[in-house]
Amino acid sequence: MAAGRTPVLLRLLRLARASLHLLRGLVVAAAVFPWIPTTARDAQKRRWSRKLLSILSVSVRERNAPEKLSDRCMLVLNHISWLDIFVINARSPATFIAKSEIRNWPVVGWLCTLVGTLYIARGKPHAARQASRAIVAELERGVLIAIFPEGTTTFGRSLEPFHAALFQPALDAQATLQPVALRYLDSAGRHTDAAGYVGDTSFLETVWTIVSTRHIVAELNLLAPVSVSHQTRRSLAEKTEAAIAAALDVPVPAHSHARRRRPDRDAGPPAG
Repeated sequence: MAAGRTPVLLRLLRLARASLHLLRGLVVAAAVFPWIPTTARDAQKRRWSRKLLSILSVSVRERNAPEKLSDRCMLVLNHISWLDIFVINARSPATFIAKSEIRNWPVVGWLCTLVGTLYIARGKPHAARQASRAIVAELERGVLIAIFPEGTTTFGRSLEPFHAALFQPALDAQATLQPVALRYLDSAGRHTDAAGYVGDTSFLETVWTIVSTRHIVAELNLLAPVSVSHQTRRSLAEKTEAAIAAALDVPVPAHSHARRRRPDRDAGPPAG
């Protein structure tokens, strides 16, 4: 057996437990969430996400974590996997911004809806403005918002250009941006691609790779907060992009409209 790989029986056990846990979460979200306050929903999301990560043998390591995030805060992260959402929610439950198509994706759409997502319809300016106003309202209520502004996923060995339009609600709400550099490591602290949901890889293929890996460490490196004062959405995109690229030790991406992009695996719409 290859080093770091799990026996087939353990893979099947993890898969069965994760499936049952997902079903339980869907039932709770449908039957309980509408009747409980936001604080109770967040506590449920935190516990559910931590349990999922435990089943999959994924641990979370934080670097430079502040004692408390800003009361009006938007997390800005690089995007690697559907697992990213639960890594964040295991620490600080957030509302994620997603393109509307994701809502109808099998399994992935259920997962996104389960954890709380605001959907944006691409190519529909009126719908986009409505969604932006909803995001601003959530920020002003003190809800933690999380965006993946690359508009796609990578294995964390590179970074794609950030879409500036996703930063407009932070400007409108005068929210603080909290850049977070995310990477996945193996037990020895080396970079691993095991969690990657990239390119033509299917959701089930990614799940099988994760349950086949003995242990994964999700490392969240919380960087210096970025103030939106006297900034534009483009400058905010560039500042957070540069900070995350430096933390991951990867080049700052070249911005070119002629670049050919990979298929989206996004919890944030390619806009801007």
